[in-house]
Amino acid sequence: MRSIWKGSIGFGLVNIPVKLFSAVQNSGLNLDMLDSRDHSRIKYQRVNEKTRKEVPYDKIVKGYMMNDDYIILEDKDFEDASPEKTKIIEIENFVEVNEINPMYYETSYYAQPETQGRKAYTLLLKSLQKSKKAGLARFVLRSTENLCVIHPVDEIIVITKIRFAEEIRSSQELVPAEGQEVTIGKKELDMGLALINQYSSKFDITKFKDEYHSELLKIIKAKAKGKRPTIKKLKPQKAAGDDLYDQLMQSLSGSRKGA
Repeated sequence: MRSIWKGSIGFGLVNIPVKLFSAVQNSGLNLDMLDSRDHSRIKYQRVNEKTRKEVPYDKIVKGYMMNDDYIILEDKDFEDASPEKTKIIEIENFVEVNEINPMYYETSYYAQPETQGRKAYTLLLKSLQKSKKAGLARFVLRSTENLCVIHPVDEIIVITKIRFAEEIRSSQELVPAEGQEVTIGKKELDMGLALINQYSSKFDITKFKDEYHSELLKIIKAKAKGKRPTIKKLKPQKAAGDDLYDQLMQSLSGSRKGA
């Protein structure tokens, strides 16, 4: 792995020099768009919507629509707005991990200590493990300020970027209007809780595979040999009925998938 960022984690008055490595990768297949007639690759052009002519890069500017008109931004505007370039991930406070809504999580990076920072790195790692808390910090990556959570995974410190509060849309418009609330009886709720208990298990992400891309790759490899593989299709299940309690009863009595 190649490091994408080099700096330090600020833990109080202690600076821990680290390198960051991407902890995630895309499991999808890289498919190119082609012309069906001769299989030539499709290229995208930057076209003026009025003249329909291609626009050269040096003539392209960025603008923000305000009051039905565009405010044009220059390079200096972006420079003035960009955060101060710093190589420190400064921990501002510590929080309970379970208080962080999963909606905020973006992407994660492994933090590897430099030789001179191993002891301080280990201290922070053990402290996070013992306290079961995570550090909340900001850092600059690619000229953009990012909010992040510093937390332990196994025996390594992970930096996970999280969204700012304003990036999460309000769900208020989706909340049922007054008079449209649905009432759930105790009998149904008890059955729902029993169903959750029956299907509860320890979280194990390795049990879940990206089956779509795996099957698609099988088809690609077979087509390369002039064949067509047989792929198992998931059969849609019919609804058990309209009665919620009856559906819950059938769910509880049915065999658990993978059990």
